[in-house]
Amino acid sequence: MIADTVPRPGNLPAEPNSFVGRERDLVDLTLLLRNVRALTLCGPGGIGKTRLAVRLGWQLAPDFPDGVWLVELADQGEPAHATARVANVLGISEEPGRPVAATLADALGGRELMLILDTCEHLAAATAGLVRDLIAACPLIRIVATSREPLKVRGETVWRVPPLSLPPLSLAPPALPGSLPRGVPLPGSGLPGQVQPAVTAPAEAERAAAAEHEAVRLFIDRAAAVRPGFALTAGNYAAIVGLCRTLDGVPLAVELAAARIRALSVDQLATRIGDRFRLLASGDRTAPPRQRTLQATVDWSFDLLTPDEQILLRRLSVFAGFSLSMAEQVCSDDRISSEEVLGLLAALIDKSLVTLDDELAGDARYRLLDTIREYASARLAAAGEQDEIRRRHRDCLLRLMEDATGQAFVRDVLPWAEQVKVFHRVAAEQANLRAALAYCADSADAESGLRLCSALRSPWVVHGDVAEGLRWFGMFLARPGKVPAKVRARSLMLAAELAFEHQDYAQASGRAAAAVAMSTAYRGACPAGALRILALISLRAGRGEEALAQASAAVAAAREYADEWEEGLGLSAMGTVLARSGQLASAQESYSAALDLLTGNNGWGVAHTLSGLGSLARARRDNAAAIRHFTSALELFRQIGARTEMARCLAGIGWIRLASNDLPAAAASLAESLELSMASGQRLAIARGLEAFAALAAARRDDVAAVRLEGAAAAIREAVDPVKSASTQGRLDGALAPAHQRLGPARTASHLAEGKRLSMHDAAGYALSSASAGDPRPEPVNGSGPATAALQASVLTAREQQIAKLIMRGLSNRAIADELVISPATAARHVANILGKLGLSARAQVAAWTAEHESAADGPKPEVLRPGS
Repeated sequence: MIADTVPRPGNLPAEPNSFVGRERDLVDLTLLLRNVRALTLCGPGGIGKTRLAVRLGWQLAPDFPDGVWLVELADQGEPAHATARVANVLGISEEPGRPVAATLADALGGRELMLILDTCEHLAAATAGLVRDLIAACPLIRIVATSREPLKVRGETVWRVPPLSLPPLSLAPPALPGSLPRGVPLPGSGLPGQVQPAVTAPAEAERAAAAEHEAVRLFIDRAAAVRPGFALTAGNYAAIVGLCRTLDGVPLAVELAAARIRALSVDQLATRIGDRFRLLASGDRTAPPRQRTLQATVDWSFDLLTPDEQILLRRLSVFAGFSLSMAEQVCSDDRISSEEVLGLLAALIDKSLVTLDDELAGDARYRLLDTIREYASARLAAAGEQDEIRRRHRDCLLRLMEDATGQAFVRDVLPWAEQVKVFHRVAAEQANLRAALAYCADSADAESGLRLCSALRSPWVVHGDVAEGLRWFGMFLARPGKVPAKVRARSLMLAAELAFEHQDYAQASGRAAAAVAMSTAYRGACPAGALRILALISLRAGRGEEALAQASAAVAAAREYADEWEEGLGLSAMGTVLARSGQLASAQESYSAALDLLTGNNGWGVAHTLSGLGSLARARRDNAAAIRHFTSALELFRQIGARTEMARCLAGIGWIRLASNDLPAAAASLAESLELSMASGQRLAIARGLEAFAALAAARRDDVAAVRLEGAAAAIREAVDPVKSASTQGRLDGALAPAHQRLGPARTASHLAEGKRLSMHDAAGYALSSASAGDPRPEPVNGSGPATAALQASVLTAREQQIAKLIMRGLSNRAIADELVISPATAARHVANILGKLGLSARAQVAAWTAEHESAADGPKPEVLRPGS
């Protein structure tokens, strides 16, 4: 991995070993990405597409302030859900009633990032559509895809990933000792049937020249890793060069061969691989040469394994990453004992068939490369074990999830710090969990599917994946077949919770009512959770008395079933209902009782209750208590990465600081809240954040900004949900009334209209620029053309104007530096100055601002508008 001491957003994995070769390719690809926005790395399996893409991402990471993001699609079976997978990796939540592609495009519209879509060939059509939409909507992103075939989308540039460079025939021996006979072609040589010339002992210069070629360098590097001190010598030169040519420079084939140097000499290795290729030459010639090369090499490597190693490798193919304990649970039986798994796994790692990843919660993690996993999966099917091993895999994941749930929601079983570790462990198993759910669907096992969905409820809510959870719940609840009433009732209740979180209140009400009916009829499941959801739905609909009765029934049911978790949540919901009805003292009692029950049980419930107490204290004008409660809740939410709840707590703190006239502190909290909402792509939360910034601007007497932000928020609300609660509307009206009065009706209406024309990203950037500035800001990007044009002459220097135009062309800081013959650091400083002077927060805004200026520059010279005018 390229060293970089500056923390950056993104999720690129650390490179497992040294990156060898491809220097020229990386230079060419870097230059190419300055001019193209959609690049597909094409080639057969094992050619190194993923490794090259990740290396390119690390190399270009400094040019992308919003990060480089890797989305692995190999295990994504449903093309319709490919876009949701991308959104999930980027932390963008699906919005109710809106295609996830639209939410994703809006969320990424102002970000400058690189997106790596890995292994797209089985989702080519879906991926092509996604790439097309993102390129059209997001001017500052670059997309790199890896695929065995082009995506065939407009604007795509296809880069055929070449094999590693090989010594020319003049430096290569004719054949491997004891292997390919004279007259048998070297696979991939392009010279079928050519008889190779005799070779004399190579000169030192020839050996040195051969050592510069990538395939030879990779072989030596990997061989030295398993046999320290291994090097290219006069004695092994001929065999190594011939071996690399036989393997056609395919990186994975070279690595697999080099891994055998621990047990074989180079000559033995060459002989054995040569035997394999002699058989290959007489077999199917219809496959492309490099595909035959890899197939033969993997076949050869597999055949050299012991029978037990072969069994373990094929069984490991069900995992999308695993720990030792998971491998022991799934892969051991009367043929392989659990005690043998570690030794066999170590042998597979030595042979480069299994890769060691980072640690998680103190446990080492392992994975199979996609090509090896695909091969091993085919072997698993051929052995007739696929259904059995997939079933064991599902059972392993079900145990993991149900154990985690059992530990997380029972008082004093596991400290919160340990629960957080379990939570992050579960989050790392998302790909395995999807595979387990898919097996439940394939095998028509609705009961196991519902149990797994129920255990996944909390991770789905915390990570904003409720739409995915609803899809899985819906699939299994609709399946015919016998499911125990307790399992179905609990599943209906948890599906209702997800639907409520997704703001699908009709579905939430129907699922919750069905759960109550089933629990009442069968007496096996506690109806408390479903009654709690019904109470919150009634509260939202304005039926306060009904909500209070349902919340009371939820608490009573939880007590009947001795369920302290649900009793605590029910009391917390009752506190919310009482607070909304103005019964603040009773609400305080209810929240306090909930906190007593949930403390020592689960930090998630504690945090939600603390958040409720913060809102209650705010309503009672006890600002010190409100800040204390919100801050405590925020710390708990931060530990599990619950971004939606973090944003709410920060907004609460920001409003309190605003009411206390602590404007810098208010700006800081509101800025972080808005940034979190922008990152998740939730438009309603973004509208609320803009309203808070409008109130902040009004408090600073920046009336123009206040009204513009009010207009921007109103435009978003009109597209999502124009209904505001009476308290929210009253608070906003009170905060903005002085600004309206100072501006007067005509100017207020004009600036409201200007704000409504702002894009969501431009409005957010305009708001966020106030977080670190006390003076009114310049015109936003979507201000009038003449005003914007005139402003440029008075604000930006000539050099900054020049750089703004390069930003408009889509150039990165490094590309700007090359264009102007300055250092990247100098370019970055100029860009920062431009953003600061214009009051903007993203390069997309600078690009739009510059484009507007250029279109207006030839018009009559307007009067220069001062910031805030």
